Amino acid sequence: MTTSAPAAPAPSPAPIDKPLYGATFAQAVQRFFAKYAVFSGRASRSEFWWADLFLFLAALVIWVPGMIIGYATGSPYVSPTTGQSSITPGPAFAIFAVIGVLFYLAVLVPGIAVTVRRLHDANFSGALYLLVFVPFGSLILLVLAVLESNPQGARFDADAQPYQPVAAPPAPSTAPPVPPAPPVSP
Repeated sequence: MTTSAPAAPAPSPAPIDKPLYGATFAQAVQRFFAKYAVFSGRASRSEFWWADLFLFLAALVIWVPGMIIGYATGSPYVSPTTGQSSITPGPAFAIFAVIGVLFYLAVLVPGIAVTVRRLHDANFSGALYLLVFVPFGSLILLVLAVLESNPQGARFDADAQPYQPVAAPPAPSTAPPVPPAPPVSP
């Protein structure tokens, strides 16, 4: 019987501190959690959108069964003032609601972080994330997240060189030349 050494894991296609262009779903989700609270650097479009799809699917997995089970085990309710009937969700709904809220709280920070890194990849300041607090700000963020990567966004990387302004050449003088002073005689 021969035993062989276990195969070494395949190297990551890109360093964790650089954006991974063309990331797969699994790579994007792994990087989403690996960079849990990293607001510096950049995230490619594929990293951002695969992570968003993961969050959407996870929410569906939590909330849809919660709604179905919650309302299936609920009790009918008739409003005494309007006479309209509805169903009050059962206790199972509360269990799924607590799980959903805990999941949302767990992914809140990495969700904001990947959005800030996506803004960096498009060469925008992460402070633009604050647009979520103004009307239609989330729509503006959606448009910014769709934009292509901008190579100038590398300024947000950890190993980026600090900005050093280049001195402008002196402007030509528009004043007439000053004639030389006459020689002084003794």
